[in-house]
Amino acid sequence: MKNKIGLLFGSFNPVHNGHLIIANYILQYEDLDEILLVVSPQNPFKTEEQMLDESNRYRMVELALNGNEKIKPCDIELKMGTPSYTINTLEKLIKENANNEYILIIGSDNQDDLDKWKDYEKIFSLVDIFVYPRYGYKPKKFNNHNRIKQVSAPLIEMSSSFIRNSVKQGKDIRYFVPDAVFEEISRNNYYK
Repeated sequence: MKNKIGLLFGSFNPVHNGHLIIANYILQYEDLDEILLVVSPQNPFKTEEQMLDESNRYRMVELALNGNEKIKPCDIELKMGTPSYTINTLEKLIKENANNEYILIIGSDNQDDLDKWKDYEKIFSLVDIFVYPRYGYKPKKFNNHNRIKQVSAPLIEMSSSFIRNSVKQGKDIRYFVPDAVFEEISRNNYYK
């Protein structure tokens, strides 16, 4: 029997409790064996301000997960060329790990744009896609696609840009990110 591995891609700039709540919910309630937080070097659709170096973002994901056996950091995209495309990462993972079944995890804010992703039809042929709710987004496209499953995860209104802006404004982000991430951001003066 294949291991069912969820893939939650992101720049994680920085990783925050919302990411971890979504990952843990899907792990616990959707019968997955493991979830990988895939740290992306660059989102082809975003030009992010204050993008920390990928090694620092990956380090914060490691700190956030603190050796969790079921939710793990993944640096596969950091070892591939940029820009990073989901299809390339999926093909590499599937080729290297034939005993795993992969499930792509995306927010509802991405569902309507799937047809803009590189080789999106091929993505549909390779993996199921679990979609978690994002505040203010009710997808109109692909709702009846047999590879898409709407997951009734908690609605978490938290974003990395909110965290970055809060730090810039001198706000205390202590309970928005894991303690180790808070300490890393504070110690290194990230996002000031």
